[in-house]
Amino acid sequence: MRSCFSILCVAAWLLMLNDPARAADDYKIGPDSMVQDGVPQGTVTKHAWKSEKVFPGTERDYWVYVPKQYDGSQPAAVMVFQDGGGYVDAQRDFRATVVFDNLIHKHEMPATIGIFINPGVIPAAGPDQKPRQNRSFEYDSLGDQYARFLLEEILPEVGKQYKLTDDPERRAICGISSGGICAWTVAWERPDAFRKVLSHVGSFTNIRGGHVYPSLIRKTEQKPIRAFLQEGSNDLDNLHGSWPLANQEMAAALKFSKYDYRFEYGDGVHNGKHGGAILPESLRWLWRDDKATAALATP
Repeated sequence: MRSCFSILCVAAWLLMLNDPARAADDYKIGPDSMVQDGVPQGTVTKHAWKSEKVFPGTERDYWVYVPKQYDGSQPAAVMVFQDGGGYVDAQRDFRATVVFDNLIHKHEMPATIGIFINPGVIPAAGPDQKPRQNRSFEYDSLGDQYARFLLEEILPEVGKQYKLTDDPERRAICGISSGGICAWTVAWERPDAFRKVLSHVGSFTNIRGGHVYPSLIRKTEQKPIRAFLQEGSNDLDNLHGSWPLANQEMAAALKFSKYDYRFEYGDGVHNGKHGGAILPESLRWLWRDDKATAALATP
């Protein structure tokens, strides 16, 4: 069943991206997404992880970005990215580490350690078989399983080498598509651990029940979550639901329940072009009142 969900989602995504009638989005990155002279550059290291607790049997790559300003004297802010390989790549839509370098240098976000995690893969059982993708199960499922994976496995592992904050106001989480709903689910389930969410073309549809979130938001006491949602009017519309409609319903529910939220609705498709173009502004908004950053920016 997991593989069927994954195949349907990937097929729909490829059809959308190959539709010339819907490939008119021309969002461009700005200076904050480009390497700038005189801006200190952080370091990125690649790692491999085999889960033995929360998603036993899965293997994945992850990357850790450490800003040049980190000296280990104080715990650093943390931001986790799902589908991390796409976000950490400085040649693709998001160029997250370049944006981090520039915004941290200008004191527009805190010195933040970025953790970029790929979804899990279950290795092939034999030479004539293929590995199984665990992405939809990890990202689209409701509940606290992925939050526990971060809190019980990944953050402690990264924390062996770097001082990471345990202040939920200084922990953010981000993702695209199924990774976007995953980011929201982590904060929804564990606002004691993560309180800042950035979702790009989030899959708040009925892949694994995520379409219930607008109703849950309206009927549940407000949680201390700040959320930035990006969506495009030409996003997916398939058997799981309408991505544009689902994101509009999320925004309406957040407004109704008086959340600290922002919704950027463009005309893009199911990709990272719009989200990448506005990533610097998204991060400024998410981190706008961080006290440590404000203290550095004060003359």
